[in-house]
Amino acid sequence: MSTTITTLSELEAVYGEVNKGSLLKETDRVVPEYHAFIEAAPFVALATRGPEGLDCSPRGDGPGFVRVRDEKTLLLPDRRGNNRIDSLRNIVRDPSVALLFLIPGIGETLRVNGHATISIDPDLLESFAIDRKAPKSVIAITVEAVYFQCARAILRSELWNPQKHVARGSLPSAGQILAALSNNQVGGEAYDKELPERQRTTLY
Repeated sequence: MSTTITTLSELEAVYGEVNKGSLLKETDRVVPEYHAFIEAAPFVALATRGPEGLDCSPRGDGPGFVRVRDEKTLLLPDRRGNNRIDSLRNIVRDPSVALLFLIPGIGETLRVNGHATISIDPDLLESFAIDRKAPKSVIAITVEAVYFQCARAILRSELWNPQKHVARGSLPSAGQILAALSNNQVGGEAYDKELPERQRTTLY
């Protein structure tokens, strides 16, 4: 007998019936309870897809940086980054997006599925300005499904347990990674030494 699942019926036979609560918690709009989660979240992972494949990008700022314009629309400012714009390239060609909101100390996460457009409306950009620096664009997400994920993954990983935090020095630094991948053309000790100040002065 094959040990690889290839059909939905095989998959459902392994996992059984869907928990009723898992279905009831899904909505097609941002209800007040889910609004509260979004306003408290300083971090979201943004998943997109395009002709080259999938992409998942971390996005973070102060709590509530993803704005709930109305129950069917979220606004996500695209802050300064590395200009790869992988997510934005994908959205232009395929508007499907998914978001996963995380809140430090909270076990439940919030998932949003929808489709997105990219706006460069001057007034909208200015409304997201921090320290007089506006984002180059804002991703407008039309909500199709919202639901919370139970805390099991966070509990198993002990993600918010400070005693489980990994010392940065135990893993390769950004400079070491770049140096290894570029045959020492970029990166190295000088890169690591300058990185904290460069990041601090270019957050926005």
